[in-house]
Amino acid sequence: AATSSDEEDDSDASTKPIRSEKKKNPASLFQTGGDPPKEKKSKKKVPPKGAESEEETPETLQKNSNKKGKAKKSKKKEERPPSPVIEVDNLEEFVLQPAPQGVTVKCRVTRDKKGMDRGLYPTYYLHLDNDKKVFLLAGRKRKKSKTSNYLISIDPTDLSRGGENFIGKLRSNLMGTRFTVFDNGANPDRANADWSNVRQELSAVVYETNVLGFKGPRKMTVIIPGMNTDCERVPIRPRNDNDGLLMRWQNRNMDNVIELHNKAPVWNDETQSYVLNFHGRVTHASVKNFQIVHSSDPDYIVMQFGRVADDAFTMDYNYPLCAVQAFAIALSSFDGKLACE
Repeated sequence: AATSSDEEDDSDASTKPIRSEKKKNPASLFQTGGDPPKEKKSKKKVPPKGAESEEETPETLQKNSNKKGKAKKSKKKEERPPSPVIEVDNLEEFVLQPAPQGVTVKCRVTRDKKGMDRGLYPTYYLHLDNDKKVFLLAGRKRKKSKTSNYLISIDPTDLSRGGENFIGKLRSNLMGTRFTVFDNGANPDRANADWSNVRQELSAVVYETNVLGFKGPRKMTVIIPGMNTDCERVPIRPRNDNDGLLMRWQNRNMDNVIELHNKAPVWNDETQSYVLNFHGRVTHASVKNFQIVHSSDPDYIVMQFGRVADDAFTMDYNYPLCAVQAFAIALSSFDGKLACE
């Protein structure tokens, strides 16, 4: 899918630098060494069955941001290519392990606003975007929290902090411009002697504040732990607030840390809007639509997210992200960030 160079040349070829035929393996972009995790080994990862590359429609450019002027409606309805067959034997294990290399895991996010106070606190559900519509994760903003604080669960009916199904959380700063994603480990205040039960930071998201108030595409930076030589995530367990992904990134202490950015959309005079090529996976214009890439290989889409209906979105992710990381990054884009709009 996103790793094959042949199919990626269908955006605007005139603006693309001429690249040599030989492309380095995208996995090498995310390797930082680091100590292998000293955690119990999970079962051997079984490569997904029938993982075939997706058929991509050329020039399925999608409006990405606040429009200027009216956009022309496309006459032909885009078919979203479905996800390859992916087996989810152990849900908790699957949502925390990186996507298999060379396979794009295609998902669908639905937003449920029905019911008491769901307008203010909608529930978000993540499913595999295939025939079986396998449920992966649910997320909901906690009430009575000073900052945005989303709980992420592997049970669609149990979104409680103390429940067994709690798998992670997304927490923002007071401004709502910086987010940190944690797994379900313990707070550093309740650490074991060997620190093994302390929560890991899985990623952080920084939205650039828009002080001048111009309408335009958002700018995002995504910070994730690097991968070791066994293609496993390097555990980052901060002992205090000065040791997390955001502080490391801010202080440019980038050992075992990878920095990603959203791909800048291009202005299209014909549609009078900013566009990105989502290869038919996104059908509605929205300021929330984005693609995350590494600056060394902007053709390798680490993650993309975009609207397909009023309360439905597609979310596709590749190695090295796992479902919890990608879902949490998507949840951060739903938050009402006054400083960014």
